[in-house]
Amino acid sequence: MLTVYGIKQCDTCRKALKWLEAQGIDHRFHDFRVDGLSADLLQNWLGSPYAGKVVNRRSTTWRQLSDEQRQLEGAELVELLLERPTLIKRPVFTRDEIVAIGFKPAELAEL
Repeated sequence: MLTVYGIKQCDTCRKALKWLEAQGIDHRFHDFRVDGLSADLLQNWLGSPYAGKVVNRRSTTWRQLSDEQRQLEGAELVELLLERPTLIKRPVFTRDEIVAIGFKPAELAEL
């Protein structure tokens, strides 16, 4: 089953969820803020081929970080993402591992 990670109030997440329902694709939604995230999960994401896409460097939250925080890697970056989940690009689609980040209907249709 496809798991969609995001935030309920995120417009892109809402569009993705509506699209999945319209396509009849079974999925489960995991809200970062309500359901939380684990350090192990984030570490796996940051070690995946999608690592470069996990952090949303266009977000308002990113722009508010210090230069030092923007340079964090490894366990320190995981801690920052746990503190500020809005830094994670949304939505994240997984099936045991990441299969897509961001909502692109054509990319999801291929899955």
